[in-house]
This record gives sequence, C-alpha cells and structure tokens, in this order.
Amino acid sequence: MLAILLAALWASNATTTTAADPEPAQANRALLDCSGQLRLSLEELCQQAVSTDSAAADHAIHELRGRGDSGLRALLETHAALLQRPPAERKLNDTTWQRLRAALDGVSGQRDCHAAQLFWFTDFEQARAAARAQAKPILSLRLLGRLDEEFSCANSRFFRTTLYANAEVAKYLREHFVLHWKSVRPVPRVTIDFGDGRKLERTLTGNSIHYVLDSSGEVVDALPGLYGAKAFLTGLQRAESAALQFTKASSEERPALLTQYHRSRLATLDSELAADMQRISTPPSAAYVLDLKAMPQFIGFEPPSAQTAAKVAVGKGFVERPILDRTQPRQPGNSRGSSAGIDDEIWAKLATLHADEAALDAGAVELIREKTPSARVAGRLTTSKIAVEDPTLRQIRNLQRSISEDTVRNEYSLHRQLHAWFADGAVTRNVDALNSRVYAELFLTPDSDPWLGLLPPDNFAALENGGVKLAAQK
Repeated sequence: MLAILLAALWASNATTTTAADPEPAQANRALLDCSGQLRLSLEELCQQAVSTDSAAADHAIHELRGRGDSGLRALLETHAALLQRPPAERKLNDTTWQRLRAALDGVSGQRDCHAAQLFWFTDFEQARAAARAQAKPILSLRLLGRLDEEFSCANSRFFRTTLYANAEVAKYLREHFVLHWKSVRPVPRVTIDFGDGRKLERTLTGNSIHYVLDSSGEVVDALPGLYGAKAFLTGLQRAESAALQFTKASSEERPALLTQYHRSRLATLDSELAADMQRISTPPSAAYVLDLKAMPQFIGFEPPSAQTAAKVAVGKGFVERPILDRTQPRQPGNSRGSSAGIDDEIWAKLATLHADEAALDAGAVELIREKTPSARVAGRLTTSKIAVEDPTLRQIRNLQRSISEDTVRNEYSLHRQLHAWFADGAVTRNVDALNSRVYAELFLTPDSDPWLGLLPPDNFAALENGGVKLAAQK
C-alpha cells in the first residue's frame, strides 16, 4: 500500500511538472513518512499552524516545536507581514491574529512570544544537550504556574512584559543562553464575581527566579525576583562570564572558582549598599542586609502567611495585596522590611538612585498597552469624569517605580543571601535542591505548606470545613 501511495505521489509530481517549473522535484510539497502519513514541509507547517482546523493547527505547532528555535524562526518569518503591522491594527478580537499568537506561544513555550520571540525548553535534558552543543550556559526560570499561560505568577508575568519584551534583553537571551523553564507548582488563582456579569481575575502569592547554569546544568548564580531591564542585563552578563569560566576549569578548580566569585560579589554588594546609604544620607550599617537568622519563625516552624510572602516582591505585591488584605486578616509581626534592617521608606529612597535601571523600552511599553484596557473602556466603568491623562502612562510610571524598588531589594537582600550561601560553601549546585531552599527561606513559600500561606490555621472563617474543597480522589 505504501509503495502504491509513493508511486502515485511521484507520478502526480512528474505529470504536473513543466519546463517553466523552477523546482521539478517540488521539495516543499508534502511527502509521506514511513508510517504512511503526510509529512509537511517547514513552509507548510508554518501555514497550517494558523489553520482554522484546530487539529491540523495543533499537529503543526507540535511539529514546529520539535524543531526547536529553527521552527520558531520559520514561523516568525512566514508571518512577518502580520507581525510587523502596527499594534492598533492587530485587534485582540481578530481571529487570524489570535490564531497566530496561539501558534507562536505553543511553538516557543512562552506566552506573549510575539513580543519576545524567544524559544524555551521545558525538558531539562534537552536544554542541557542544546547547551553542550552550542557551548552556552543555561538560563533556567522557576515559577509558579506555567510560562506559556496568561495566569502564571505575577512576577513571571512581569518578566514576560518588562524583560523578555525588551529588545536588548531578548537579543541577549537569544544569543547567549539556552532558555529553560520549570513550574514549581500551580499558582493560586482567584475570581471576584461582582454579580452583574463583571469579573476580576488575579493570581495570589508566588515568586520566580532565574538560575544561571553552566552547560552541564550546575548552578553558578541566580537572579531572584524581578529586576529592571538594565540591572537584569548586567546580572546576566556577569553570571554568564562566571559560567563560561567555570565550564573551562577542571573539576578540581571549579569549587574554588565559584567560592571566589561569590565572595567577590558579596564584598562588592556590601560596598555598593554602603555608598548608596551615604548618598541618601543614611548611615551605613551591617544590619542593612537580610539576616535569615533573625527570622526563625519562617524556617521549620509555622509557614509564613501569604501577606508576609507578598512583601518579598514589591511589584507583584501592588497587584496582590489589595485582594489579600480583603480576604485575610492581617498577621501580627512578620515584617520583612524590619527583619532586613531597612524600612520601606529607605528602600524607596534607594530605589530612586537606580531608577534608570528600571526604564521600560518601546517593546515593553507596546506590550503593556496591548494588555491595558483603553481609556474608552475604563471610562465606561467609572463616572462621567473625563480622564485628562492617558491612564496607561500613570500605570507605566507606577510600574517603573515598583520595579526600581524590587531591583534594589532583590539585589541587596535576596541576591546577597544567595552569594553568602555559595561563599560559605553552604549550598548545593543542584538546581532543584537549591530551588526548594530558595522558595522556603527567601520567597517564604515552602514546599511543606500546600496552601501557600493562604489558609491561616488560627482564623475561623464560619464556613463548612473552613471553605476548603479537595479534589476528588481517583
């Protein structure tokens, strides 16, 4: 049967070929694979990926993803005309545009791929193989939820919007790293139903971290939480250099190299923080760094509340805290700011010194506008008051301020603690084992708490079973 089909296909090509045909072999036409099913060319896969036939589109997306970055590049080139159209012409309710967005997200492994155009592995062994083949380090993102879904944790959404959509950051990631992500656990999601058809959807709690690994998959450094684009690039470049040096060293030399790198970074951060404190007329003090020993209630005892964990990240806190404060009673104590020795006012002052590191480029602003309701829509939800200023501009200013503060908090607190762990030799270079510690001790969302701080044990909710519903046992 297979021989007959192959013969028929050959005969069809032969009888339709004329002297004017530039490619008599029809290399881009469909062929039959060994199972007797049609195997499409790369060009045909790219066209079929946006087909109205969902089964055909899913098959094409799967095939293109299997080809890695080259499959993504082909899809981007095939549909370049639509991608290059002004955002105002790419309407969200345009089904053609939505099919292309879905295809790009499916092939790349990342939501909003049209803005970032990055390929992400989700299989760690495949990422390691690619890193060895390309002699590149790995950037491994750990997050709550999935990077290829809209409702991943808040910080990972900010990564997609403010970092990966940044042209300079995306170019650097594409050229210098093999990208990989892994979900730590699902992200809690809440829907507020106003009862009149309006609903507000948000995610609660959860943080994200980028690990820089050598090509064999061992941890060299990490950037915890959200950074401004300029600061993120600086951190990546520094960690990449260390990873490449680490890879070239012998197995006997590597531990000493890694220790020296982190000791050097630790000393530099302390010096930079002291200088920044002087610039804002605040006396420098060794107490201005995060001291985990001052927070025994977070480690091995009662899990921290979701409100406490939300304080670890300013940017996502602005999104989550209004809902957390209205759905949970405030927990006494557990203030991360005081534990770190720096109060919120000082953090805000430090952030102003690094405002340029959080500037959003045109690509990020464009994606933010795509995701922001227009002034006209917002106006329908408010009173008859007419907005004088574009509300998106206010959102962007507020976002840049919160990113600046996240940057200094993460660098001077969380990243410093990571450097200290490595400098003291008190940490594993296995990324999964280190990640468990990071989520427990830095992000305050330990694996041991299945409720992520959202179910305080001492609070009565006046609901049957505390309002808890469990999945049916299979």
